[in-house]
Amino acid sequence: MDVIPAIDVLDGKCVRLYQGDYQQAQTFDENPAAVARQWADQGASWVHVVDLDGAKAGESVNLTAIEAIVQTIDVPVQVGGGLRDRQSVVNLLERGVRRVILGTIAVEQPELVRSLCAEFPTQIVVGIDARNGKVATRGWLETSEVLATDLAQQMAQFGVAAIIYTDIHRDGTLQGPNLEALRDLATAVDVPIIASGGVSSVSDLMRLLSLEALGVTGAIVGRALYTGDVVLQEALRAVGPGRWQDVPPDLGSSAFA
Repeated sequence: MDVIPAIDVLDGKCVRLYQGDYQQAQTFDENPAAVARQWADQGASWVHVVDLDGAKAGESVNLTAIEAIVQTIDVPVQVGGGLRDRQSVVNLLERGVRRVILGTIAVEQPELVRSLCAEFPTQIVVGIDARNGKVATRGWLETSEVLATDLAQQMAQFGVAAIIYTDIHRDGTLQGPNLEALRDLATAVDVPIIASGGVSSVSDLMRLLSLEALGVTGAIVGRALYTGDVVLQEALRAVGPGRWQDVPPDLGSSAFA
């Protein structure tokens, strides 16, 4: 399972929100690119970036910071936040972003998502951010009547590369991921699911590992990495490639060798 560090950018800085509330933003670093370098050096296979200003404005705002991140690390970067038209997607892909994450337009312009999946296969990811099972849009400022599972099924038919599922009530709270909702979503679609929101410990990641067979292939970790509750290298040893349970023990001269 991939453990994917999150970098949320607000006013050009690396911050974390609490339950998506812009009024509860905590700044962790003035230089998002330096943060990305830190996660890459510790073994991250992907870096997840959210343009928080863009999510609210409906267009990319922190392009300079995003471009600096991409140029600083060799690890692939996926970016979301405010991508509401084709040109916004193209602008990021031309800057070296590996995958773009679409949210609001999956609800409001699903045919555009279908078109983008056809034009940029393997590079379109849909972020489904849910509040009480219903999809939130426009930087989590609005809640639709669309059920998360219904949207996931539609997006799977379009051929999205993956679905990132965020339980807004868990995001930034360190209360653990919503395993029940993730299980329901993974069962409903045959598309890789990336869990996001609430991871507070390596134990939470181990619990997510129980859903790997259903298609939960990764977890985005934010606040817990910045507070030190999760150490990326330890998390990767626990659930990443070559994880502890997959490495044969060195039995030496044991009778069981």
